[in-house]
Amino acid sequence: MSHEDKGLEALFSGYRQFRQTVWPERRKVFEDLARNGQSPQALVISCSDSRVDPAMVFGAGPGELFIIRNVANLVPPYSPDGDHHGTSAGLEFAVRVLEVPRIIVLGHAMCGGVHALLNGFPESARDFVAPWMRIANEARSRALACEPADAQTACEQETVKLSLRNIMTFPWVAERVEQQKLKLHGGSFDIRTGLLTILKDDGNFHPA
Repeated sequence: MSHEDKGLEALFSGYRQFRQTVWPERRKVFEDLARNGQSPQALVISCSDSRVDPAMVFGAGPGELFIIRNVANLVPPYSPDGDHHGTSAGLEFAVRVLEVPRIIVLGHAMCGGVHALLNGFPESARDFVAPWMRIANEARSRALACEPADAQTACEQETVKLSLRNIMTFPWVAERVEQQKLKLHGGSFDIRTGLLTILKDDGNFHPA
């Protein structure tokens, strides 16, 4: 069996375990979700990094979180120009269709996208990753302007703040925030320690 086949078989084995143990316990939950639709508690915008699982971090079950994942948990500014905007489409669906009451931008430690933004992109990540990360150029500039001891952490936190600012450029988000129908939050998860920090009104991240 090739290495690729072993990897696929591991996934199938996980599925079989799901069907044998998790599905019987959660079947009614899924049936209710299928019958009544979803009504998630929050939209979480998180990094695609395989080490960060928002549902695990927040202890959430099926139907509780609407999750958008991309490189470095970035939200581009509002730009309805007819091009492909996966993150903006997810944001629109969560806010305007599902009417989530809160949005959480979840950054994390040791983010590869942020590392590349600070130190340069490899040749293998220049077709799409490098242009995408240009969204965060302002975050990079803000982080480096303070000459922090840990530029990586500073830039990771600035990407969260930048995404929150960009979210507010969407008029139907700004309207709901002003009407207090929608709340925005920022956070960062440290995969080394399991510590979640939350962005507070003082502009700093504090333990949750």
